[in-house]
Amino acid sequence: MTGGNAIRGTRVGSGPTMSESERGEAAPRKRVDYWCSNGHRSRPSFALDAEVPEEWDCPRCGLPAGLDPENPPAARRTEPYKSHLAYVKERRSDEDGMAILEEALAKLRERKGR
Repeated sequence: MTGGNAIRGTRVGSGPTMSESERGEAAPRKRVDYWCSNGHRSRPSFALDAEVPEEWDCPRCGLPAGLDPENPPAARRTEPYKSHLAYVKERRSDEDGMAILEEALAKLRERKGR
């Protein structure tokens, strides 16, 4: 006696592939060469009427890639992590910080009744 499941043994995508007439016509495309400073070439494709960007991230090394193989763009400079205190110190001098601290301490002393 055989099982009643008619789709047994099949998986998604195992059937006949859809042809272009069923799927719709693909947009005309163009391939553009990009070069990074490590000499890697990547060739993404774009629609013919799409605007081609000046830079593209290299899929191999992650560096920016440009259209000119002789003059690829330089690597982007990454800023190190800054703590909240580092940002505060950029905005305030030590004298300003001491004045704010003294003001806050004076308010605390006033509340405590000293």
